[in-house]
Amino acid sequence: MEKKKIGNSVFYISLTLIAIMAVWSVAFNESFTAVSNAAFHFLTTDFGWLYLIAMIVFLVFVVYVAFGKYGKIRLGGDDSRPEYSNLTWFGLLFGCGMGVGLVFWGVAEPLTHYLNPQGVEAATPEAADFAMKSFFMHWGILPWANYAVIGLALAYFMFRKNKKGLVSSILEPLIGEKLANGWLGKLVDILAVFATVAGVVTSLGLGTLQINAGMKHLFGIPTTLLVQIIIIVVVSVLYIGSAVSGIEKGIKIISDTNLYVAIGLMAVCFLVGPKMEVLNSFVNGLGQYIGDFIPDALGISTYGDNSWLGSWRLFYWAWFIAWAPFVGVFIARISKGRTIREFIMGVVLVPALASCIWGAVFGNLGINLGEKGIVAIEKLQEVVGTPEVGLFMVLQEYPLGFLLSIVAIISLCAFFITSANSGVYVLSMLTTDGDINPPNNKKILWGIIQSVMAVGLLMAGGLKPLQTISLAAAFPFIFIMFAACAAFIKAIRKEKV
Repeated sequence: MEKKKIGNSVFYISLTLIAIMAVWSVAFNESFTAVSNAAFHFLTTDFGWLYLIAMIVFLVFVVYVAFGKYGKIRLGGDDSRPEYSNLTWFGLLFGCGMGVGLVFWGVAEPLTHYLNPQGVEAATPEAADFAMKSFFMHWGILPWANYAVIGLALAYFMFRKNKKGLVSSILEPLIGEKLANGWLGKLVDILAVFATVAGVVTSLGLGTLQINAGMKHLFGIPTTLLVQIIIIVVVSVLYIGSAVSGIEKGIKIISDTNLYVAIGLMAVCFLVGPKMEVLNSFVNGLGQYIGDFIPDALGISTYGDNSWLGSWRLFYWAWFIAWAPFVGVFIARISKGRTIREFIMGVVLVPALASCIWGAVFGNLGINLGEKGIVAIEKLQEVVGTPEVGLFMVLQEYPLGFLLSIVAIISLCAFFITSANSGVYVLSMLTTDGDINPPNNKKILWGIIQSVMAVGLLMAGGLKPLQTISLAAAFPFIFIMFAACAAFIKAIRKEKV
């Protein structure tokens, strides 16, 4: 009875909080926008240094546990083995954690840095180098180390210590069982639910805008609210259906298929694109990324202008921290039986390298057009101004552009379905007292809530403010994740290795 009561309290309080936020953001959009912008500006201005340090701390933590004496410990019993093949596991965690963002920003972000760089002249070879180095920093090893903190700690406590599948379970060694199962634990889980809902809803909305933009660019289908609602309804049926069918069936099938589609899309784009420039850019970008890693990761001006840093790096770090509970819980759920070292290598190194390869291929599709003078800089500025259509505008300049754009839309839909059904699964876990196989009625309910909120926010034009307020609300997760690192190390020191 007590278990049900605690699970229900997290569910009802989270639902109430989300309903209030949804009504505020839709009905009183102006005040919601003002408050969210002010909160985010305050946090990134006054605490920008903390975001930078936090990401380095998370990286040091995962390196320490992966390559120290605890690396051989399994996330489960000593005789347990992984539930999923390496390819399926990678497809699930990549689709959940990064796929959506990479499709959206793969062309647009490097091009933006190329045309609006820091410290070098715009639209020059030096600006192209800056663009790649910045992209690698934003999508490389640090975001994945951030995801691994919650993922590793929760997988350890769930599968090796038989704890609930809740973020609050991680903190038990530090705060004790009573507080972890009491008001403090519930507060942590409610924050995790809110961050997950806000993150998935804004991504669902932004993805809908990009799919609509692609359809207009290719087929002349108008960019209207009705079309966007139809897209959300179709995607919703698919992601709710796949979530209900479970990880082993629906989620796995979509994830596996999309992994092959995304790899195929990237390979063909490499072949029709500027091959030598992509290879040089990848190698040079990797060298600059590694060589300048610490100065870039901790770079913040004392007296100068930090507006670029706030708009890009700090925004990304806040966004990835906001996604950490969602992605972390899902990665934990699919990682039973792996060793700690295997987990870190698979969750941090492999996806980071894949993200950098993706950025080199798609980023140079856009930058090459400017460097070779194929497309006027003014036209490329349009791509930067409307990032949701940027991918399709750039692809049309290359052979097979129309076909590649259609494949890109399919891949985008699949990545969004993977993210959304992972989100439904995590929300259902967090609101059923950590049940790793939550009931279907919860999955359906959370799926509908996400879709209705996305439609409401598109009607109000309020996607950006919700994203911004979610970043501000996720600020406490910096400290929760610090605590998770400490709790994990405290617990693992009792292991006999």
